[in-house]
Amino acid sequence: MMSRPWIARAFLSRPERLLPTSALGIALLAYLALPVYAGGPPLAFDTFNALQFFARLAPLVLGLGLTMFAGEFDLSIVGTYALGGMLAVQYGGTHWATGIAVALAAGAVIGAVQGALVARFNISSMPVTLGTYIALLGLTKSISGGLSKTYDNISVTLWVDRQIAVILSPRSLLALAAFVVIGLILGCSRWGREVRAIGSDRRASRVSGVRADRLLIGLFATSGVLAAASGALLNFSLGAANPDPGTQPLILAAVGALLGGVSLAGGRGTVVGLLAGALTVSLLAQIVTAAGLQGYLAQLFYAALLVLIVAVEAPGLRRAWTRTSVRLHSRRSAERTRPTDSRKVAS
Repeated sequence: MMSRPWIARAFLSRPERLLPTSALGIALLAYLALPVYAGGPPLAFDTFNALQFFARLAPLVLGLGLTMFAGEFDLSIVGTYALGGMLAVQYGGTHWATGIAVALAAGAVIGAVQGALVARFNISSMPVTLGTYIALLGLTKSISGGLSKTYDNISVTLWVDRQIAVILSPRSLLALAAFVVIGLILGCSRWGREVRAIGSDRRASRVSGVRADRLLIGLFATSGVLAAASGALLNFSLGAANPDPGTQPLILAAVGALLGGVSLAGGRGTVVGLLAGALTVSLLAQIVTAAGLQGYLAQLFYAALLVLIVAVEAPGLRRAWTRTSVRLHSRRSAERTRPTDSRKVAS
C-alpha cells in the first residue's frame, strides 16, 4: 500500500497532476448530478454530445497546450481553425481527402512560419500569433466572400458523425487518437523533456545542446495542423463553413489547457493533463446545455473559471500559501512539543 507521504510527493504536490485530476473529478460529479438541475439523469445521447464537443475543442487544447509547454502561446489557432475548415469545404467537395490534405498543409505551413519567426528572431509569440489570427480571419472571409459556404458531400457529413459504441463517433475517436500519438511521441522520446526544458529556461537548454529552434517550429506546425484538422472535421460535420467562429473556441481552449495543469510560465504540463482539461470543459459545456442555462451565464462561468485558474497560478499567491503553510506547521510542531517540556519541568 502506498504511504501518504509518497502520495503527497507524487500527486498532491504536483500541480500538473492535481489540477486536471481534481477538475475532471468535479466535472464528472456535476455531470452525474444532472437530475438535480436538469430534471433527468444524463443519457447516452448527452455523453455523445459531450464527446462531439470534445472532438471540436480537444485538438485546439492540445495544440495550444503544446506551445505553452515551451513557454509560448499560439493565439492563431482559431484563425487556422477557420481557414482550415473553409479550405476543406472549398476543395473537399469532390473528395474529402483533397480538402483535408489542403487544410492540413495550410495549417502546417502557417504554424511552421510562425515558429520560425518566434525561434529565429526571438520575437514574442503573442504579437506574432495575434497578427496571424487577424490576418487568417480576413483571408478566410475573402475566400468565402464573407458568407458561409455549404458543403454538399452528404456522405462525408453522415460518416464523421455516425455513432460508434453509442457514445463515440469517428471525429471523437480521431481526437482521442491525436492525444495518444502525441502523448507517446513526447513520453517515449527525449522531445518531451526537451520541450519542457526550453519552457523552463531556453538559454540553458540551448547551452546543454537542445535544438530549441527546431522544436519550436515543430510545436507551432503541430498546433497548426491540429487546429486545421479540427476546423475541417467540424465543417464536414456541419455541412457548412463559417468564416468567423468568434473568440469562444480560443477562450475554451485556454481554459482547457490551464485546467490541464499547464503553467502560464511554461516548462510544466502533460498530454494526459491536457486530455483531462479538454474532457472537463466538454462535460461542463454539456451540463450548461442540458440545464438550459443562458449563453451569457455560460460565458460568465468560463470567464470566472479562467480568472480563478490564473489567480491560483499567480506566483505571489503561491508564495503566500507556502508561507502560511510553513507558519501553521511550525505552530503545530510547537504545540506538540510544549506538553513534553512542561512534564520535564515538573519532574
